[in-house]
Amino acid sequence: MEIMYVYTRKRSEFGRPCSFSDRPAKVSVDIPPDPSMAGAFILRNPVDSSVQHTSDMSEHEVNTERVEVESRGINHVEGGWPKDINPQEVEQTIRFRKRVERDENYINAITHLGTLMEHCVKQNNAIDIYEEYFGEEEMAEVEDEPPSAKTINVIRDPNITKRTATHLSWHPDTCKKLAVAYSSLEFQQNMKDMNFDSYIWDLENSNKPELVLKPSSPLVSLEYNPKDSHVLVGGCYNGQMAYWDTRKGGLPMEVSTVEVSHRDPVYRAIWLQSKTGTECFSASTDGQVLWWDIRKLSEPTDTVILDITRKGLLENALGAVTLEFEPTMPTKFMVGTEQGIVIACNRKAKTPSEKITSTYSGHHGPVYALARNPFYPKVFLTVGDWTARIWSEEAKESSIMSTKYHLSYLTDGCWSTVKPAVFFTTRSDGTLDAWDFLFKQNDPSLSLKVCDEPLSSLRLQDNGCIIGCGSKLGTVSLLEISGLCTLQRNEKTLAAAMFERETKREKILEARHREMRLKERARSEGQEAEVEERLVESPQEVLDRTRREFFEVIEAELQRRVRTETQHLCGEVKDHMGEEAALQGEESQLPKDKEEEEEEKDAAKVGALQLHIPFPPLLGLLLHGSCGDEAAP
Repeated sequence: MEIMYVYTRKRSEFGRPCSFSDRPAKVSVDIPPDPSMAGAFILRNPVDSSVQHTSDMSEHEVNTERVEVESRGINHVEGGWPKDINPQEVEQTIRFRKRVERDENYINAITHLGTLMEHCVKQNNAIDIYEEYFGEEEMAEVEDEPPSAKTINVIRDPNITKRTATHLSWHPDTCKKLAVAYSSLEFQQNMKDMNFDSYIWDLENSNKPELVLKPSSPLVSLEYNPKDSHVLVGGCYNGQMAYWDTRKGGLPMEVSTVEVSHRDPVYRAIWLQSKTGTECFSASTDGQVLWWDIRKLSEPTDTVILDITRKGLLENALGAVTLEFEPTMPTKFMVGTEQGIVIACNRKAKTPSEKITSTYSGHHGPVYALARNPFYPKVFLTVGDWTARIWSEEAKESSIMSTKYHLSYLTDGCWSTVKPAVFFTTRSDGTLDAWDFLFKQNDPSLSLKVCDEPLSSLRLQDNGCIIGCGSKLGTVSLLEISGLCTLQRNEKTLAAAMFERETKREKILEARHREMRLKERARSEGQEAEVEERLVESPQEVLDRTRREFFEVIEAELQRRVRTETQHLCGEVKDHMGEEAALQGEESQLPKDKEEEEEEKDAAKVGALQLHIPFPPLLGLLLHGSCGDEAAP
């Protein structure tokens, strides 16, 4: 094979052309020897001279021919028909089939192939090569190992001025690399000489970072691309979005412009499961969720305003602190806000009112963590204020389960990737808690003091055994979890039953509370209507009604007392008549004037009874005011 290298150069690069001519040789300079300098000559013996014995190397560059790639598609249609037969004509195809089926060669071929096919079918029925012999066998019993954790590595911020490790991201292909975003989130506490760099660490050589990422503003969030492990996207403190290609160095490949970016720090950025693998979306406390394509960061591709009044107004929007996206539900996502409300959104909705599908309110402060259960996507975890809560999409008014209220603030949380009922939380006192709700719900199964400063971020490896915790001073502690990394027998079934049971219970309570609120509303509306009717009455009507009610009360009281006194008098008369009947010889009719005297006495008693009825002071005043100069009855 002949190798030929052609040197090419433009004619203009040679400069002025040279002109050559023939002429005889001549001496230009002749320096004769100087005898006076012979006395100053020193003979050097021996003479040392060094020679570098290396191979002569030359550098060559070869430009290979460019490979041109072209995408082509093939459309498979029904074939095998003769040219004179139109497959779209049913009658022609039927006639052709009948003619072929009557052919003797066709019958012989089918008979021969049928025997072979029958043998293969019987063979498949006899032995199923895809049969799983041990699929239904229960998992071997594993001895219950008590939960424990040990620190396997500690990575510290190499800068003198320490910053908070705000976000962690594991390498998607290998668990040996960890990307950490560093920034100071304390308002107006940034030093003038504070470093903006974030780092990618190689855990096998954690003395120095493998790559230094140099953003224009400190990174608050940083995330590996699950489809291309060389690409990372980051959200900056000033609201800009940037992405890096680790093969090209630590400078960002492209940065979004300030005019179209967020107005507050980008607290979370998540990659989307797209065909190109270049789409992501971000959330910030400015109340916006923006979609991006890293191939063109000059403007966002879509925007959602987090206005729960469903008017789409940015001044009413709630600030976003965390995001949650499930690839199995590509149009749905969830946002945790500063106000403690979780907003469920639909990106593909057409109007602002349809983009906010539902809200969940239960925290007294910002929702710092929001994560769907990897086994049951309808169940999600929120971490905020002093507690962590588990929610179901079917119960929107309250959480189905929650932890106790801690003495210190909770800062982050995540689900276990191995066990469906296990999740982890970090606290502001430097403690990592591991909860197993199937085992214990009142207290964490494992509580470990990681450091003295507050923990700020948390990220679990996909294998569920290594967990990274970032602190306020930029220290990242890697811990190996034991006892919570093995799926036990029937654990998925038990967890599903627990979540379903708690969801049903919460639904029943919600229905009961809704019924009570409706009754209370109806009662309050009835009282308001009655008050309104009374307000319509004029002052004279109110006075007449009060006077009428007063006399009705007085008359009813008089009748009751007269009735009681009459019954008492009738009893005395009966007793007196019995005594008179017992006395023999003294029966005589009383004179008419005496009878009249007794009737007058009875009437006097009744009158005295009427005069001794007390009047209420207030009603007496009302009666006096209404009657004027008339005497009270």
